[in-house]
Amino acid sequence: MSTATVAFDTLAFAEELKAAGIPEEHAKAHAKALSSIFGRQLVSQEYLDARIRELELRIAADLAPLKWGTAITVGGIVTLILKSFFPH
Repeated sequence: MSTATVAFDTLAFAEELKAAGIPEEHAKAHAKALSSIFGRQLVSQEYLDARIRELELRIAADLAPLKWGTAITVGGIVTLILKSFFPH
C-alpha cells in the first residue's frame, strides 16, 4: 500500500493560534488533535485507483456467469414459446 506522510509543525501551529488570541491550553489541544490526525497513514490516489480497478474486475468476473445464465434461460424460453406455436 502506498501511503503519504504529512509534515505538521505543532509548535508553529499552536504559536499561531496563540497570536490570534486563542488561549494557550486551547491552542495546544488543537495542535495535538491535528497532529494525531496527520500522524495517521494516508493512502495515495494511485492506491485507491488500483483498488477500484481491482474491484471492477472482480465484479465483472462475478457477473459474467449471470449474463450467460440469463442468455441461456431467455433462449430456452423463446424456444419453448416457438415450439408451442409451431409444433412438429
